[in-house]
Amino acid sequence: MTDRFHEPHVGISKVYTKTGDAGDTSLVGGQRVPKDHVRIEAYGTVDELNSLVGLARESALPEAATQPLAAYLLRVQHQLFNLGSALSTLPADLRPGQPRVGDREILELEQEMDRLTAQLPPLRSFVLPGGSRLNAELHVCRTVARRAERIAVALQRASGGVDVEVRYLNRLSDAFFVWSRWAAKALGHDETLWQPNKA
Repeated sequence: MTDRFHEPHVGISKVYTKTGDAGDTSLVGGQRVPKDHVRIEAYGTVDELNSLVGLARESALPEAATQPLAAYLLRVQHQLFNLGSALSTLPADLRPGQPRVGDREILELEQEMDRLTAQLPPLRSFVLPGGSRLNAELHVCRTVARRAERIAVALQRASGGVDVEVRYLNRLSDAFFVWSRWAAKALGHDETLWQPNKA
């Protein structure tokens, strides 16, 4: 995937700059916007999701059965960073070589879900997060991906330019659900099914 994008040119010599002390920050194009702007909320939530995916990846790594999932989650982390790069840029400033997610990544997620769903028993009830730490972490990723999607929709309504990002986040949330089910099966854990009469 890296052959499609320019390699990053990043030089971080000092972590704090004090330029955001007044409550605003810079987009990739240099524009200053308030830190509570919907665009900042969008890529900030994607950054939050990336951190949670890293947590789930670390939980998947120790077990041989879930190491393939850990490898895929690392790809997702790179994709989310590319997504954040696009969201932190005004549509008019997006460059051809700027990292983004697109139709190829969406198709790959669909194919991954189809492949794993074929290995899973059909659901007869809604699933509650839990059964294992990895399962619960993947459900947290699922819900934060949904929140990121909602914020991206709000950004699209306000300023446009995020159609593919909304579709990617939609598929990614679905993928986390499938991965949570697959992880339970791979680790030999029972899924926690919703039973309304146990409430």
